[in-house]
Amino acid sequence: MRISIFGLGYVGCVSAACLAELGHTIVGVDIKDIKIRMVNNGESPIVEKGLDSLIANVVKKGRLIATSDVDHAVRESDVAMICVGTPSRDNGGLELSFVEAVAEQIGTAIKEIKHYFVLVIRSTVLPGTVENTIIPIVERASGKRVGRELGICMNPEFLREGTSIDDFFSPPKTVIGESDKKSGDTIEKIYEGIDAPLFRVPIKIAEMVKYCDNTFHALKVTFANEIGSICKKLGIDSHAVMNVFCSDTKLNISRAYLKPGFAFGGSCLPKDLRALVHSAKNLNLEIPVLDSVLASNRWQIAEVVKRLQGFKSKRIGFMGLSFKGGTDDLRESPMVDVVEQLLGRGFQIRIYDKSVSIAKLIGANKQYIEEEIPHISSLIDDNINDMIEKSDVIVVGNVSDEFREAIKALDADKIVVDLVRIIDDPSIIKAAYEGICW
Repeated sequence: MRISIFGLGYVGCVSAACLAELGHTIVGVDIKDIKIRMVNNGESPIVEKGLDSLIANVVKKGRLIATSDVDHAVRESDVAMICVGTPSRDNGGLELSFVEAVAEQIGTAIKEIKHYFVLVIRSTVLPGTVENTIIPIVERASGKRVGRELGICMNPEFLREGTSIDDFFSPPKTVIGESDKKSGDTIEKIYEGIDAPLFRVPIKIAEMVKYCDNTFHALKVTFANEIGSICKKLGIDSHAVMNVFCSDTKLNISRAYLKPGFAFGGSCLPKDLRALVHSAKNLNLEIPVLDSVLASNRWQIAEVVKRLQGFKSKRIGFMGLSFKGGTDDLRESPMVDVVEQLLGRGFQIRIYDKSVSIAKLIGANKQYIEEEIPHISSLIDDNINDMIEKSDVIVVGNVSDEFREAIKALDADKIVVDLVRIIDDPSIIKAAYEGICW
């Protein structure tokens, strides 16, 4: 394919060389003459392992040239990739002036192009930027409309400095946020031969994935350092601890716990986190990330209470009271906290939780129920349909097949606040259906 790449910085240079190596014809565009000269001489304008030889090879084969001529680059391509920088402003926001300027230049250049053209944003931009900022600029400058003569995609990169060439050819994933199917099909063809999971998604999801990745990487580094600081004070080999920690790919390094929903609770997580934070403070250590986790968890509970307070005249029913589905453990259950706050505000509450109903009679938590939450115990129905009949708003607090089927069967006059995303496809639900953080 014929591809122009705007911005011969780190992402642009690596993308240009690697796409040319895949067999595409690449025109690199930059405003700096020294970068243009170096690329055309087969040299890399950035320091990156293996990039010098790769650029030399593809330039020699005639697959990569560089220019400052925007019109020429666009005329010689069917796809244009924006790879310019989006540095931080003083207030922490993104500086989008470079992306905006290039988008306008490309839009003006494609005004006279007759064939279908696809613009790809590879620069890192916040969700909504492509749809709210870039598309209007390009449409205004080109006189063309996205979805007709023009396609726009968001194609984030996942390149690490020092290993970027390996990352390009063996990426963890390829993400294409597409304005329409035709544009997505075009970009998918670019990566033929790259063996990686492919995700074709709405543009905003592709924008957000990049930020999700990078913030999680930052969180992991900080988490490891804070754990390491505690270990050092206690005379423990932190690398040995992390070696064991990272070997667990079932719970630790996995999809486990990474589903937006509701607060954590139970007999272990809150207690152990408090104990570790307390221990660190006794050691005169600052661990701001770990110290903020419980505060964030309390905020999640407060958000649910705030949302449910909006249903002032309605009866509220809860599916699930324990901290986790399939258990009768009510210790530090965030659902108990929500119920108690709503009761204190005068709401009519009903609850259904099969495991807790059994626990009232024979379970290990029978004493806890009788002594700690007897006022809540009296609100528990033994039949899920009885609870639904007595409720206008249904709050889903646990995952179970019984709850899932009950939600699917609800009539349109019910309102569902699902804290665990029990239904994958909300469009199949007749009732009003929403979550808190999804």
